[in-house]
Amino acid sequence: MGLFNWLFGSKEQGKTAVEPTEYKGYLIYPEPKAEGGQFRIAGRICKELDGEIKEHLFIRSDLLPGEESAKDLMLQKAHTFIDQMGDRMFG
Repeated sequence: MGLFNWLFGSKEQGKTAVEPTEYKGYLIYPEPKAEGGQFRIAGRICKELDGEIKEHLFIRSDLLPGEESAKDLMLQKAHTFIDQMGDRMFG
C-alpha cells in the first residue's frame, strides 16, 4: 500500500463505523491505522463552523501494540491539540 493510500484511503473507509467522542464542541473520531503488527495513532477532529463541517486529519508517529490503547491515546492527544489550537487547526 502506498503512502497516499495509507494516509487517505477510500473516502468510505471507516467514516461511518467509528463512534465519535465530543470534546468542547469538537467531534473526535479515533481511527488507528494497523502498521506492522501495531497501531499508529490516527483519526479525525471535526466541528461545524459557519454551517460547514470542517475536518482535520490527525496522524501521529506513535505506534502502540493494541488498537484500544491507540484509540485512548489518540483521544488524549486530540484533547491537548484542541486545547492548544482550537479552530485554528482548520485554517
